[in-house]
Amino acid sequence: MTSMTSDPQITLRAGTVQGTTTDGIHRFLGIPYAAPPFGENRFRAPQPVAAWDGVRSATAFGPTAPQLPYPGAIGELLGSVHIPGDDILTANVWAPANAAGAPVVLWIHGGALERGTAALSLYDGAVFARAGIVFVSINYRLGAEGFSVLDDAPRNLGVRDVAAALEWVHAEIAAFGGDPAQTTAMGESAGGALVAALLAREDSRALIARAIIESGPLEAQTPAKAGRVTTQMAKRLGVRADRASFAAIPPEDLLEARRQQSAGSSPLGGAPGFQVAIDPESLPQSPHDVLATIDTPLLIGTNTDEYRLWFPPEALAGINETKLFLASLALRIPRRAVKAYRDEWPGASTGEVFGQLATDMILRRGLTRVAQAKPSSTFVYEFAWPSPVRDLRAAHALELGFVFDRLDDEEAHRLAGPDAPRRLAVEMNAAWVAFITTGDPGWPAYGASRTTRLFDTATTTVPQRRTTGLDLLPR
Repeated sequence: MTSMTSDPQITLRAGTVQGTTTDGIHRFLGIPYAAPPFGENRFRAPQPVAAWDGVRSATAFGPTAPQLPYPGAIGELLGSVHIPGDDILTANVWAPANAAGAPVVLWIHGGALERGTAALSLYDGAVFARAGIVFVSINYRLGAEGFSVLDDAPRNLGVRDVAAALEWVHAEIAAFGGDPAQTTAMGESAGGALVAALLAREDSRALIARAIIESGPLEAQTPAKAGRVTTQMAKRLGVRADRASFAAIPPEDLLEARRQQSAGSSPLGGAPGFQVAIDPESLPQSPHDVLATIDTPLLIGTNTDEYRLWFPPEALAGINETKLFLASLALRIPRRAVKAYRDEWPGASTGEVFGQLATDMILRRGLTRVAQAKPSSTFVYEFAWPSPVRDLRAAHALELGFVFDRLDDEEAHRLAGPDAPRRLAVEMNAAWVAFITTGDPGWPAYGASRTTRLFDTATTTVPQRRTTGLDLLPR
């Protein structure tokens, strides 16, 4: 490390940054890994950072990507942070003060590709740094700025951003005491989807030693399907779906158009969401096809009741037999699969059966196919601890407070309440640290017996649960 003072300084390719030290952990916030993606850089691939003179303060998080806060009831469960400014493509680093050749993790936040930030207090990297890991978190372009499908603009700008951040880590992390050859890419939800996208790119995959995907969709869409949200927004705005037209619209006006577009929508219908697109230049193949063919060690899993964050109770109550039947027809789910889900969830309502089917179609189906294709290098988990908050049970995103061992954080309280079991947080964080450090989280790989680590009030290692219906889902 360049400096071990109480106000540590690190010299990078673009200039020198100064951070802070607390309890033996160096922290550097808001370091640009690419130029601000506005002005002439808007709707263009990430551009190099302009060098700076003197010492740049790295004591505060950089600006957040343009976004709207979560609406309605989900906004009471998932927090938002707004930091104004254009320099949104930044990285944050937590490193042990004596780090030398330490393993590295690159954290990519979730938020449906249109919300979220590394500045959330839940994502503080100190717990990983105390375990001897150099922890890096990043922001990337979101929503229309990062995932529009425009006729004459590069696609998957958000994917390109995280790829650029990974390259920055590979080039710069040794200055913080990290070993770039021991980099683990880690993300949750949309962040997990972006980790999968990095693994699907040959150039990015070469920079990743291991990967962790928490509740992340693995399938990229055709440009036509991924572009439906852009096409609808362009129509609403009365413009063409091209770079010049969208670049002429201020980011806040695009956000307002998106708000109007999604007003009244629900997880069961309405406006399409932003998605990663298959693209010859930025993502030639869908990750779900590529991950099954590579040997990168993978820790991957889902939560038992993911859908209970997405579908409020009133939406579940409104799903009757006819809606379930029509949904199964549209998704080509065989009748015997629906029956198997009913048998595997005795006493569940029709809406809850639908929710479990949706969870597995979006998440568990893909991870299972990957694990079956590379059983010796894939470690599978299921997070099953039931939250007492709003009957969320083991809902989407609930595991984050446990993985980061930050159950006392306000963001964790929103989903888990104030009395979540600390033992489980210590256990999960230790497993993640072990995988990042050694490639072994502490239980056997998936293998022929479909081994799965079940994190619950009492954690056990079991064969993958509820596979009868899962194995009948269309491929």
